[in-house]
Amino acid sequence: MSAKYSIGLDYGTNSVRTIVVNTANGREVATAVWNYSHGTQGVILSRDPNLARQHPADYVTGAEVTIKKALALARKAVKGFQPDQVIGIGVDTTGSTPLPVDRKGRPLALARRFAKNPAAMAWLWKDHTGVAEAAEITKLAREIRPQYLAKCGGTYSSEWFFSKIFHCLRTCPEVFEAAHLWVECADWVPAMLTGTEAPEQLTVGICAAGHKAMYSDAWGGYPDPEFLARLDPKLGELRARLCSRACAIDRAVGGLTVGWATRTGLPPNIPVAVGAFDAHLGGVASGIRPGTLVKIIGTSTCDMMVVPTGDKLADIPGLCGIVPGSILPGYFGLEAGQSAVGDIFNWFINYIQPLGKKVGTHEALSAEAARLAPGESGLLALDWNNGNRTILVDQRLTGLLLGQTLYTTPAEVYRALVEATAFGALTIINRFEEYGVKVEQIVNCGGIAEKNPLVMQIYADVTGRPIRISRSAQTCALGAAIAGAVVAGKKAGGFDNYPDAQRAMTGLKPKAFQPNPRAHIVYQKIYSLYRKLHDSFGTPQPSGSLYEVMKDLIQIRTEARA
Repeated sequence: MSAKYSIGLDYGTNSVRTIVVNTANGREVATAVWNYSHGTQGVILSRDPNLARQHPADYVTGAEVTIKKALALARKAVKGFQPDQVIGIGVDTTGSTPLPVDRKGRPLALARRFAKNPAAMAWLWKDHTGVAEAAEITKLAREIRPQYLAKCGGTYSSEWFFSKIFHCLRTCPEVFEAAHLWVECADWVPAMLTGTEAPEQLTVGICAAGHKAMYSDAWGGYPDPEFLARLDPKLGELRARLCSRACAIDRAVGGLTVGWATRTGLPPNIPVAVGAFDAHLGGVASGIRPGTLVKIIGTSTCDMMVVPTGDKLADIPGLCGIVPGSILPGYFGLEAGQSAVGDIFNWFINYIQPLGKKVGTHEALSAEAARLAPGESGLLALDWNNGNRTILVDQRLTGLLLGQTLYTTPAEVYRALVEATAFGALTIINRFEEYGVKVEQIVNCGGIAEKNPLVMQIYADVTGRPIRISRSAQTCALGAAIAGAVVAGKKAGGFDNYPDAQRAMTGLKPKAFQPNPRAHIVYQKIYSLYRKLHDSFGTPQPSGSLYEVMKDLIQIRTEARA
């Protein structure tokens, strides 16, 4: 029998990629990437630092370009490969990234009238313009619908679905009035490929709806019309047009249309899985299971865990959702994360440019920073340059660097920024375990996990746990390909369930980063200071005075240098 393949279509912040994967063993035989053509590195920006949009035309072009290129590369890599060996397609995207569409499900930005209007484009995950609206949603839910917040950490975020729609209503009413519906990118792309964009045909994924839009079967789906109308009557009217049911990734939204088959060279009617967010499918491709924390580390991070739906599970404050079936069918999906990680490192390299454009690279600063002992710099940072996603859920928080002297070096600052993100990661781990979700193993994936051993070692030393790395360098795309293989089914050469697909198609790299006990002891001291800063700036009731923090850092620095 000829080999069978599935396709993973991965929409990121700056680009889209397609991978072609052998379903029998998870071997990635071809990868194609296309950088978005609109905006700055694919993101439409403005003078408002909270604004971040994408043009949906890039989603359409990206699918066609990368699928065609990936199939051509597969032909070169595998003797006798033919596109009709592809049995299924999965899609992952960033999120929450909703876009306004018309009555036919067509994005408003594809119409000439709105082509250059940022409000008519996709509101990218890191758009935080809806801070005030998020606060209003949180306040009203606490008053009349506390159950809505209980499953999303107690606070509704400006990164999420309704905050962005509400902000559009207030700031660009002409776009809101023209929009028949708002659709997550993770739902719109599969619909585009299958010709099911029309609202009456649209399939919504539980991943996006549950984690970002307060959807739950327990209260009949999305927030009720009365609640939304209390925010604004027009939001109450929108509720009737939202889908009544959300689905997990083990079902197909439809088959690839003849039109898309012609454009890409794929066979028509192959199944396309329900879409999900990149991090959730990255968890699938990292072999997520109970006790395993998967960290998808990129511009930001998402921290994923699963708990069997039959287990008793508390509502955990500060999480980005506890949603049945959002990662794996039959499990609660738990999501946390940090609003900036790689973005913080890139800010220092690209904006501050401490060593100049030519020599100030991540590699150069990492090499220098690796020669420093924990605590040697005397520096401590907060990892809030893009707000805090977990556990404080507050996008009005900002970054901080403490302990500088006239002799502080760029490498010391760089290491302090890395350490800050590691302290943020430990804070998330501690929150999981405070509420009975034991973290037995950490698996990291993403570009930073692949390329920067210094970051991984610091994470091991700070958390006091071994760090494993997912075998695939394209983990989120691989997760999408696994979804494609599952909806294709065993008879077609795929799988009938996710455990079988994960066993066949996923794995870990042999090397593990082991924590250094001496470094961990030092980091425990520094982490206690981090928590003082964290709680003092991030909570309304700070835990004590900050008077000793600078002096304690100096003492730790003196001991490290001795």
